[in-house]
Formats: sequence, C-alpha cells, structure tokens
Amino acid sequence: MSTVETAPQSASKEFHRLSFTGRAGEYFGIWIVNILLTIITLGIYSAWAKVRRNRYFYGNTVLLGRAFDYHAKGKQIFIGRLIVFGYLVVYNVLLAVFPIAGIVLAVVILFFFPWLIMRGLRFSARVTSYRNIRFDFVGKMGGAFVAFMAGPVIAVLSLGILMPLASRWMYRYIGNNLRYGGRPFATDPRLGYIYKTWLFSALIVILGLLVIGAVVIANLSLLMALADGTATVAPELQASLFLLGVVGYIAVFLSFGIAALFYRAGVRNIAWSATAFDGRHALRSDLPRMGYVWVAVSNVLVTIVTLGLMRPWAAVRMARYVNVHTAVRFDGDVGEIFASVAQEGSAVGAEFMDFEGFDFGF
Repeated sequence: MSTVETAPQSASKEFHRLSFTGRAGEYFGIWIVNILLTIITLGIYSAWAKVRRNRYFYGNTVLLGRAFDYHAKGKQIFIGRLIVFGYLVVYNVLLAVFPIAGIVLAVVILFFFPWLIMRGLRFSARVTSYRNIRFDFVGKMGGAFVAFMAGPVIAVLSLGILMPLASRWMYRYIGNNLRYGGRPFATDPRLGYIYKTWLFSALIVILGLLVIGAVVIANLSLLMALADGTATVAPELQASLFLLGVVGYIAVFLSFGIAALFYRAGVRNIAWSATAFDGRHALRSDLPRMGYVWVAVSNVLVTIVTLGLMRPWAAVRMARYVNVHTAVRFDGDVGEIFASVAQEGSAVGAEFMDFEGFDFGF
C-alpha cells in the first residue's frame, strides 16, 4: 500500500526512521486465507501466498512517507519451487535405483548451490522497489560460495569461534553487491566489533551449559546407576528425573536460541551502521539486543500458546519493532537525490520488467 508523502524534502543530517503501518487484524485475513488455500491445493498456492504476504509487509514498510513495493508474481516463485521439487524427485529415484548416480547428482548440486543463492538474491532485489525505482543485486557465484557455503562450514568446524568472520563475509557479499537505481551500496563491518557481540553471546551459551552441567553432576551417581541397571528408583523419582531431562533439553535450546538472537541483533546493528548508499548516505540499525530477544521469545511463546492463531500479531509486532530501529541519513536535499537516482533507475527498471527470473527459495 502507498501513503501520501508528508516528510520534509529539505537537506538534513538527521536520520529518517522507517515505520511499519500494518495491523495484525488486516494481516490475519491474508494469513488465514493463505493457509487454507495452501492446504486445499496441497501446497501449490504457497507460491502465491508468499507474494501476498510480501506485498503486504513491503507495502506497509514506509520511509519518508513512501512505501516499498514487491513486484514478484506467484508463477515465478512456483516455477522455481517446481524446479527444486523436480530435482529432489529425480535425486531420490536415482539414489534408490542407482546409488552412485544419486551421489554424483548430490555433488553436482553442491556446485550449483552458490548459483542458486546468487540468483535468489538477485530475484529478491529486482522485484523490490522504492519510489518506483528498482533494486538490483550484482553478486557472483564465487562470492556466494564464500559467504554461504565456506563461511558456515568454517564456523561449524571452529565450534563457532570463526562465526564473526563468516558473518562479515555474508554481510559484505550482500551489502557490496546491492544496487538501487544503479547506485551502489557499500558495507565494511569491522571484525573486532562483531567479535565483541559474539563474545557476549558465547558467554550466554557457556553459562547455560555450566548450569546444565552442574545439575547433571549433582545427579551423576544416580544417573550412572540407572544406566547400569544397578539401582531401583521409585516411580515418583523416575518422573522427576524425566522432567529434569526435559528441562535440561529446553535449557540447552533456550541458551543457544537466546545467544543466537543476541548475536543476530548485534551483528545487524554493526553491519547496517557500517553501510552507505552511493558513498554518502548512511544507514543505521540500533536494535536493543535485550528488547529484540524479548520480542522474539515472547512472540514464539504467544504463538505456541494460541496454537498459531497469534502468528499474524507476532509477525506484525516484529516488523514494527525492527523498522522503528532502522534509519537512513541523506546527505543533501532528499528530493534532488531521488530525482537524480530516478534518471538512472528508470532505464534499469524497464529492463527488469522484461525479465526478473525465478525464485528458487534459497
């Protein structure tokens, strides 16, 4: 949806914050219809459901009184998913009939995976516009391989120690290859800053593991006896031990989940605040990490308690929270800036209207 432009267009050194104008009641209608039609069509409608959802959220994301637009068509997303589904069918058939051929096909797709990621990012950018000017993504396969394959692998192999390096690769790949009306974005988040937010998240994980470890050690002798079958435990105590195990698993997931949310908010702040558009217009993210964790965790709890019915409320709540903590500072007269960008962006936008590609879901 579009809104009337009311923001001042004069030169300003102030940051202009985004806002989200959607309402949970409105989105609930879209969400419930999407679910019902997806179920009735055995998942086929999910491609069109994604378009309706994105158009609502993009159309209610507002900067300087103007909303973003999402131009993808359900057919484009459906064709991309159909290609992926077809590959999975062929792969499983070959794996069952000719195991070696299935393994070879799995190796082949690993080489194409960076291309699929790159094409997906390009598609998402090209179907997004602001003030009738399209975005673009010019990243290559090599960068996608480093950012989305090599990075996660070294993060896992290093037990998370090199996660900040992987995060930096990903944000640099996306940020440095994004375009708006032909004008480039550039980002260079400092590794030291990312490690600072990583350290805090790592401490949360360590603290959670220490608490769980202390509980296990306190009951170690009884647990060993139960494992050996040399101890007889009353049913009430067995139930307590079972409950203790469940709580332990929940504590592990909570510690890792909360740490991941802290890290995500911290890295987003660092990366966005290290990003500039056209070399002079600065972006900013100032998400409060504790607030972000609270919104995310409480959203999950409310969604579970209401058996999913409050999911639209949770999605709108998160979008509103993230947008209000995202801002842009324009260096110069805003009207002149966008008029200049529009001169270049009009030709680029016409080209994108002819071919935008497919969304492979990566």
